[in-house]
Amino acid sequence: MMNKKYLHLLVALLITITAQAQKPTLFMGATAHLGNGTKIENSAISMLNGEIEMVADASRIRIDPSAFDTIYRVHGKHLYPAFIVPNTTLGITEIDAVRASNDYRETGAINPNIRTLIAYNTDSKVAKTVRSNGVLIAQVTPRGGTISGQSSVMHLDGWNWEDAVLKTDDGVHLNWPSSFYQSGWWAEPGTTKENEKYNESITELKRFFKKANAYEKSSSLMDLQMESMKGLFNGEKTLYIHTNNATDMLDAISFSTDFSITKTVLVGAEDALKIVDALKENNISLILNRVHRLPSKAGSPVDEPFTQAAKLQEAGILFCLSYAGDMEAMGARNLPFSAGTAVAHGLDYEQAIASITLNTAKILGVDERVGSIEKGKDATFFISSGDALDMRTNNVEKAYIQGNEIDLNNHQKVLFNKYKNR
Repeated sequence: MMNKKYLHLLVALLITITAQAQKPTLFMGATAHLGNGTKIENSAISMLNGEIEMVADASRIRIDPSAFDTIYRVHGKHLYPAFIVPNTTLGITEIDAVRASNDYRETGAINPNIRTLIAYNTDSKVAKTVRSNGVLIAQVTPRGGTISGQSSVMHLDGWNWEDAVLKTDDGVHLNWPSSFYQSGWWAEPGTTKENEKYNESITELKRFFKKANAYEKSSSLMDLQMESMKGLFNGEKTLYIHTNNATDMLDAISFSTDFSITKTVLVGAEDALKIVDALKENNISLILNRVHRLPSKAGSPVDEPFTQAAKLQEAGILFCLSYAGDMEAMGARNLPFSAGTAVAHGLDYEQAIASITLNTAKILGVDERVGSIEKGKDATFFISSGDALDMRTNNVEKAYIQGNEIDLNNHQKVLFNKYKNR
């Protein structure tokens, strides 16, 4: 009988030989939008073992067909890195009107210990519809309270959350108190009033962060909330501060600086163009509110949300686009069309691609693996027969997550095909 030690060595040898015998898969001829602001009109992109193996201009190299396992000829089509939707409840909410299907909010105001990671539902029907438009990665984010909890970056595929996770507990989300509030019906100016408890709320936040900072440096006693704050003060985690008003944004930046938090991202940031110098000086990145929204102020230009991205790009601010708000989980499929609207209002097309790919990956701290089509990165991308930022032509035909082709079918397509000829 063969010794177990030698059996294990034999199995390992066979696995190694098999791996070495594998050949890459090649995609020839597509217009490749690399995600870093550039494109290749006639590309040759190959993948092997879940990674991008080659990125080249097909007109400048010689292809040996025998060197590849499969060759897909995709001339006239477009190849994109996976679109990434940040700040979303996708995967932790299913039907807004059914409370039992929503798992994004906890009771209480201070909940840094809440983790969306373990609530993420890989069987979400909504997520499968979102993938159809090229959105393959999401930063799944908690809601509610002052400190909502910790987000995680997830692939929109997998048997369970352990399979799907791309980055665990990437940051803590703080809903910054508003220095004012408005009364009045939705979409009407109403009356602006000062929040008399604003300073009191900031004082409470400072007290909590001081305690968390001291805990990280010296405490030997276990405190779940304090443990969850670890990493903010040494740069391992990002502090995501949700705020829109210019004055509040400046206060939030000052707060972050006081605690020497090196990774700070402002989420929402509707008044960002008013504080460009402060953003540059403090190296602050932005996750913008959805492009398809009303202007932030009653007297603001009606196209303010549409032109914001182009102006921030011109100012040299690192930003990405989100789709937070009403029906944000199912609406995440419209993320690429938000980028398309920004293009129509001045943003360069390839920079618009970056705003939902590489920029997002940089802000979330996953750019070493995803966000662009580059050798050595994960083979997480898709192919569309038309412009993916245009709802008239977007048609995702193939999509891959870490080199594995995913099923683009979903219950909406099934129902459409069932009833279209009825």
